[in-house]
Amino acid sequence: MFYREAGQFKTSYVADGQIFPIRQDRIGIAVVLLIAFVGVPLFAAPYLFSGILIPFLIFALAALGLNILTGYAGQLSLGTAAFMAVGAFASYNFILRIPGIPLLVAFALAGLSAAAVGIIFGLPSLRVRGFYLAASTLATQFFIVWCLTKFGWFSNNSSSGIITAQPMVIFGYTFAAPAAKYLLVLSVVSVMALGAKNLVRSNTGRSWMAIRDMDVAAEVIGFSPMKTKLLAFAVSSFYCGVAGALYAYAFLGTVEPEGFGLDISFRVLFMIIIGGLGSIMGSFLGAGFVVLLPIGLNIVLGSVEGLTGFAMRESTKSNLEQMIFGALIIFFLIVEPHGLARLWQITKEKLRIWPFPH
Repeated sequence: MFYREAGQFKTSYVADGQIFPIRQDRIGIAVVLLIAFVGVPLFAAPYLFSGILIPFLIFALAALGLNILTGYAGQLSLGTAAFMAVGAFASYNFILRIPGIPLLVAFALAGLSAAAVGIIFGLPSLRVRGFYLAASTLATQFFIVWCLTKFGWFSNNSSSGIITAQPMVIFGYTFAAPAAKYLLVLSVVSVMALGAKNLVRSNTGRSWMAIRDMDVAAEVIGFSPMKTKLLAFAVSSFYCGVAGALYAYAFLGTVEPEGFGLDISFRVLFMIIIGGLGSIMGSFLGAGFVVLLPIGLNIVLGSVEGLTGFAMRESTKSNLEQMIFGALIIFFLIVEPHGLARLWQITKEKLRIWPFPH
């Protein structure tokens, strides 16, 4: 009743090739974007922008990049934070050393720089796979951070290694307020998410999934493993590089290697596992889970302290939050190993035949 495609006929190739071929999906996406672009800026507080929405969108973009590589192409990576760091430092140096370069052009070039690095460090995927490839990308994490720390040119020879990001200016307007930063990040993430949605439906996306399912059979039917895997690393790193630039400029306000530690890579990996591998929506659901759950746990523990009168030390509270967070991750993986996106898919299947039982 609520989600039935009956009567929605495709009368042209253009209609059949739409990104969202079902009318309900198009309406739902339009409503979500309308609320995000219009409703949220009107009523949200500054903390909601700076502390929740901006990091959620940035991590969703990074998770989307990793999902392209791991979920669609089947190449396990633990170097997401390294590619984000390349994007952050590349955007800083482009803006610093090319006077008058537009901000969005600098972000795009930063993504291309991260894509070039991704291709180089994706070469081991031609010979190894699985945990061996994960170890190779883990080495990328340490190597990139070491280079950014060792060579002062990347940080403009800053003595502390911590540099302040330049103001975000587009067409003379400075994006300094939390709401303005949120709208900029939301615009970039929306465009890139729609691009990824369209890309995975193309011949490129089908080649990634063929390599993921069985690379030998994919090669037999005409897909080049070298080209397909390196393209997946390039596109994934591009998305992570742009996410790193946004993370440095719109969230941290600084460009520093310590801001892109190994914990960021694991956090993004958890996002796509919880949200769902091989799913664009799963990247956003996983990012929302990982970003919002610790905040919710902190609120709940604070309420428990207020009701019981028992004050916990900050170290105890932090450890308890991590324990509960880990236990919930394990619980969700046991209940639905295909991620939160699978739960949404099941919901849509039930809505198709509502109110009849399934």
